Amino acid sequence: MSIPDLNLLVTLDVLLTEGSVTRAAERLRLSPSAMSRALTRLRETTGDPLLVRAGQGLVPTPRAVELRERVSQLVQDGQAVLRPTEKLDLKRLVRTFSMRASDGFVENFGSELIARVADQAPGVRLRFAQKVDKDSTPLRDGSIDLETGVVSKITGPEVRVQALFRDRFIGVVRAGHALSEGEITPERYAAGRHILVSRRGADRGIMDDALELLGLEREVVTIVGGFSTALALVRGSELIVSVPERTTGNMRAGLYSFPLPFAAPEITVSLLWHPRLDADPAHSWLRSQVREICAVTR
Repeated sequence: MSIPDLNLLVTLDVLLTEGSVTRAAERLRLSPSAMSRALTRLRETTGDPLLVRAGQGLVPTPRAVELRERVSQLVQDGQAVLRPTEKLDLKRLVRTFSMRASDGFVENFGSELIARVADQAPGVRLRFAQKVDKDSTPLRDGSIDLETGVVSKITGPEVRVQALFRDRFIGVVRAGHALSEGEITPERYAAGRHILVSRRGADRGIMDDALELLGLEREVVTIVGGFSTALALVRGSELIVSVPERTTGNMRAGLYSFPLPFAAPEITVSLLWHPRLDADPAHSWLRSQVREICAVTR
C-alpha cells in the first residue's frame, strides 16, 4: 500500500477553513501556484473536487463539508503529539502511580514518600503493591510504574536500574534474649533457633552459606515470606532472624539488634522502571523523591 502524504492534512485543513486558494497560500506561506498544485493532489488523493467554483469564489463539496471537522481534529491531535512536553505543574497533576516494594521498604520509607507527594502534588496517589517475586513483567506491561529491590538475574535487560543504597544484614532478637547480653560469637549465633525469610520458600539462605564456611550450621525452625512477619515472630519468642539493617529500621523498634559475628554479603537496593517512562516528567519527579528520601535516611 502506498503511504499518503500526511502533510496534505494540514493543507486541506487550511483550504477548508479559508475557502480560498489565495488566502490558504498566504497562511501557509506558499505561492498561489504551489497551493493550486496541492489542491490538485488532494483531489486526486480523495477522489473528490473538494472546492468548486461558484461565482467569484469557491464552495466546499458535500464531501469537503463532511471532512472539515474530522480533518481539523486530526491536525490538532497531530500538533499535540509533536508539541514539546509542557513544564510539569505538580499542583495540577492528577495521577495514580503504582509502586512495587517489600513490606520493609514501605514501612521505612513509605510515610515520608507519601508526605512529600501530598505536599508537592496533592492530586497524586500512590498505590503500593506487594513484591511477591522479582519478575519484571509488571514493569514491561505497565501495571507497575516503579519498583524497589535487589536486582536479580531474572530482571529484564531493558529495565532501567539506579542504585539507592547499600544495606548490610544484622541479627535481631527480642529484648531480654540470651544474645542480648555478652559477646556474640559465630557459635552462639548458630546454636540458636532461627527464622529464614524467603519469598520463594527456600530452606536455605546466605547466612547458611556464610556459616558453612566456618564449619557451622544453624537450625531453621520456620520460614516466612517477609521481614515484617519474621520480626513479629521474634517479638514473642526466643527465635533469631537476620534482616537488612536499613530496610527494617522502623520495624525493629523495641527489639535488640546486633552485628553479625561473621562476614555476610551486603545487598544493593535499587530503583527499577521501564525505559518508556524515562522522559515522563511526572515519573522523573517521583523517582527523584524516592532517591532523596533514601539519601536522607542513610
